[in-house]
This record gives sequence, C-alpha cells and structure tokens, in this order.
Amino acid sequence: MAKAKASATKAANRRGSPEAIEKRRAARLFNDVLGGRGSSSPQLDGRTEKRRQRLLQELESGATRGARELKPLDVLQHVQELLEMGEPLSSLRKVAKVRRNAVPAASVVDVVERLHKAYNFRAEAYRFVGIADDVLRSAGVLEAEGARKGKPKKRA
Repeated sequence: MAKAKASATKAANRRGSPEAIEKRRAARLFNDVLGGRGSSSPQLDGRTEKRRQRLLQELESGATRGARELKPLDVLQHVQELLEMGEPLSSLRKVAKVRRNAVPAASVVDVVERLHKAYNFRAEAYRFVGIADDVLRSAGVLEAEGARKGKPKKRA
C-alpha cells in the first residue's frame, strides 16, 4: 500500500513539478541580472540555442533531420518560432527559400483564414510560403489599408 502511494506522489517527469521548474528559471534569471550579464542582451540557454540553429539549418536545407521535406505548415512553424526567439526577419530571408505559390489566390483565402484562427501565425511568416499581402488582407490576417489602428498621422 505504501509503495503504491509513493509512486502516485512521484513527479510525472524526472525534472520535477512545474513549480520547481519555474523556481530554477527564476533563479537563473536572477543570477543573470545581478551577475552582470543583464537582461538587456537576452541570451539563449544552450538547448534553445541548439534548437535555433537546428531550425535555421532545416529552413535552409528545406528538410528535417530525418531527410523529410518541410511541408508549408512546417515552414510556418519554424519561422514563427524563430521570430519568437528574437531572430531578425532579415536573417531568415537570407536562409530560407521563399516558396512560390501556384494556387489561385481565391482558393487560398478560406484556408489561410482557418489556419490563422487556429495558429495565429505572424503575417511575416506567411510570406515564406508564398502567400501575398492581398490574400492575407482578404483572410483578415492583415488590416485593410484604411482601417489602421491608432490615431491618423497629421499631414503638413
């Protein structure tokens, strides 16, 4: 009976509970900020840096590590994740081959609209799979030219 109870209280993974993970992350950040590395230049930890390098390499080659070709959704996910890691758009343009889309724009609008509702990719990511701005505007990903947010600019 005690053996079953001990295994039930054991963490689901070897690294511990989410609270313990958050404690370690907070401690690392605290040490970085007060230790002189600061938060002004965010550095990626070793695993994240390796992941960033792998994603860039896969975008460049157009294939995963298992030699499977990247699907358009894979390209979107890779670009989105790299942008979230702080990778500049200019370096992604240098590495990734922008795919040309041969499908008519009218047939893509509904698909892009559903995909954007599900994943909420950044507009810049769609351009890497050959989706033009007019399709993004029609799908509701980009704002219409006249309906921009904020105050209008004053003209002299």
